[in-house]
Amino acid sequence: MEEVQRHSVHTLVFRSLKRTHDFFVANQALLPEIDDQLERMKYSIKARDSYGLIFDRAAKAKNSAVRRGDIGRIDVTPNPTQDHMLAITAGGEEDQSGNTQTALMSATIPSTQSSNSNTVQILPKKAPTIPKPKWHAPWKLCRVISGHLGWVRCVAVEPGNEWFATGAADRVIKIWDLASGKLKLSLTGHVSTVRGLCVSPRHPYLFSCGEDRQVKCWDLEYNKVIRHYHGHLSAVYTMALHPTIDVLITAGRDSTARVWDMRTKANIHTLGGHTNTVASVVCQAVNPQVITGSHDSTVRLWDLAAGKSMSTLTNHKKSVRSIVLHPSLYMFASASPDNIKQWRCPEGNFIQNLNGHNSLVNAMAVNPEGVLVSGGDNGTMFFWDWRTGYNFQRFQAAVQPGSMDSEAGIFAMTFDMSGSRLITTEADKTIKIYKEDDEASEESHPVNWRPEIIKRRKY
Repeated sequence: MEEVQRHSVHTLVFRSLKRTHDFFVANQALLPEIDDQLERMKYSIKARDSYGLIFDRAAKAKNSAVRRGDIGRIDVTPNPTQDHMLAITAGGEEDQSGNTQTALMSATIPSTQSSNSNTVQILPKKAPTIPKPKWHAPWKLCRVISGHLGWVRCVAVEPGNEWFATGAADRVIKIWDLASGKLKLSLTGHVSTVRGLCVSPRHPYLFSCGEDRQVKCWDLEYNKVIRHYHGHLSAVYTMALHPTIDVLITAGRDSTARVWDMRTKANIHTLGGHTNTVASVVCQAVNPQVITGSHDSTVRLWDLAAGKSMSTLTNHKKSVRSIVLHPSLYMFASASPDNIKQWRCPEGNFIQNLNGHNSLVNAMAVNPEGVLVSGGDNGTMFFWDWRTGYNFQRFQAAVQPGSMDSEAGIFAMTFDMSGSRLITTEADKTIKIYKEDDEASEESHPVNWRPEIIKRRKY
């Protein structure tokens, strides 16, 4: 047998290209001739399709001028349905009627030249107006609470507004009196960092989750754990309670959000679809009932009944670590290192960007007055007017004396039930409470509102 000669891939590809070239090179000059009549017809159809409305208006304007006898005041092209065919020609040459540009210009004659005519004027669009931001009083630090031995990672306020709970890297959940800031109770049971807390408005239950993959239900009448929810494959970072039905939603590093029956501990749904850690979840009574933000840079809106994703918002360029619902408007905001974005429910229509942070945004909170607060990983706090996106205050949170500047980081924040106190938990192991400055006024702290700069930034 004759041995087959082996060739490299480069040689085989080159031979194939050469055979193809030799096969088709003979047809190179056999292109069909251009039919001038067909070309004219094509351009005429294009002109009628794109500018037919303007041609009709120009013809009406001419007829109206003829009836009044002031044909010298207006110069329009004949109706394109007459003998002269309008055509769009290349290279700036005149078409067969010679008046295409005249027709387009005369259809938009200002009202000063034809004030007595019955022509329909094409009015310019009104420039969008930027609403003036509502004045908000600046916020100031009023109390610093120490007691945890590690980073304080989460906070939740009791619906009666009497106390709040915090969870930290020291594995302890602490209950604090909201009015005095004194420690009331410490709950131990987690074996790793506590990352999420929420208090039930209808039951005496406190729910907690942590990096030990555990989700616990605490009975606050006996101060002990009465239920465990098993199913997460990795650390659980966030949780939320449904406001009207007894279900709990948890999410974390296994890229899923799980829906639990509060009483039977059954895993009703596993909401899968994210491709990275789910860092934030919120829940509301109307669709979309569950909204999640993930490190895969997406926000997902979920149908709770079907257990499926309704839509995925991919506008963010970096990880989404915080989502917050407005307490009265049908809107929510999502935070990422690139910017904070506001959305309208239920489809997730984009509203506006809030720019300014140059670090990870770990937490957000909004009160009924329309004050949106965002906290960064470098300790910066930004206060925004929700409706206009105006940043009316920003400052660097002070670190605990004895701590390093690198420990200035805000991990969680929430308003109390009245919206008059802001509670933040930070990397310097402290809890800080802020309130509005009662002595401030519009004269002492005016709104520095420059619409031309805002417009340039937004558009």
